Parts: sequence; structure tokens; C-alpha cells
Amino acid sequence: MHAESDERGRVVVPEAVRNEAGGTPEGAADPAAGPEPELGSRAPRFIKASRPLHLSWQVGVFVVGLAVVAAGVSMLVLPGPGWLVIFGGMAIWATEFVWAQLVLRWTKRKVTEAAQKALDPKVRRRNMILTAVGLVIIVVLLAIYLWKFGIVMPWNITE
Repeated sequence: MHAESDERGRVVVPEAVRNEAGGTPEGAADPAAGPEPELGSRAPRFIKASRPLHLSWQVGVFVVGLAVVAAGVSMLVLPGPGWLVIFGGMAIWATEFVWAQLVLRWTKRKVTEAAQKALDPKVRRRNMILTAVGLVIIVVLLAIYLWKFGIVMPWNITE
């Protein structure tokens, strides 16, 4: 396989190699979904021009992303949208780091697959049946409670 690098240091894979297995490589984006954004730093050009400035920029992005992810992790046990904030921190990291961009692509692909699976008629039917069974159980338990104790709060029961 012959791969070349372009001026930005990205690997360019020839079309023949990309399609020799009859499609896109495993893990590659679906061509019907449109082009994915290129990997790499999204820092302004004048920051990329200076190595010390770019390194400072990366440290700043890392620290801000780490603070946001830490806040999200704390929100997993405290009130707040923990997972949403964690993914926000990952998005901040993805503006500068390729590993975070790849994690976000993988996450987006998995969420899309889960959404498609949830729309499957068999899965929807099963979920509706399980929800109905759960609601029947809750109603039966509530009826037993009301029959036994009446409309009394559980902490006021003296039996």
C-alpha cells in the first residue's frame, strides 16, 4: 500500500486502495452520511504558526476541557446533566486533539446505531410490552397499599 502525506501531515490513501475491498475501510464514515470533518487542530492559523504559542494553546484547551469533564463527572452524583457536560468537555478537547475527535466520532456512531435499533418495530413492540407490564405491576402494588393502609403517607403508618 502506498500512502502519501499532504502539506498538513495527514495521510492520503489512494482511491484504489480505499475501494479494493468493495467499499470504505472498516471504521470509516459512511459516504452517504457526507464528509466527516478532518482530524487535527482547529486552532487559528496565527497560533499554529508559532510552536510555543500553539503548545500554550493546547495546554489551555486541555485544562479547560479537563475542568468541564471534571464538572460533568461530579454531576453524575450531584444534580445536573453529567453525561451532557462530559461530552461537552470532550468536544472542547476535540477542537485540538485527534484522540478526542476519534472518541466523539465513535460515540456519535454508537448513538446513531442505538437510535436506529430503537426504531426497529420488534424492539419498539418489546419496549411497549415491558412498559405496560411495569405499569400494571406499579398499579397493583399501589392498589394493595391503598387497600391495606388507605390514603396515609408511609411515614405516618403505625402498625
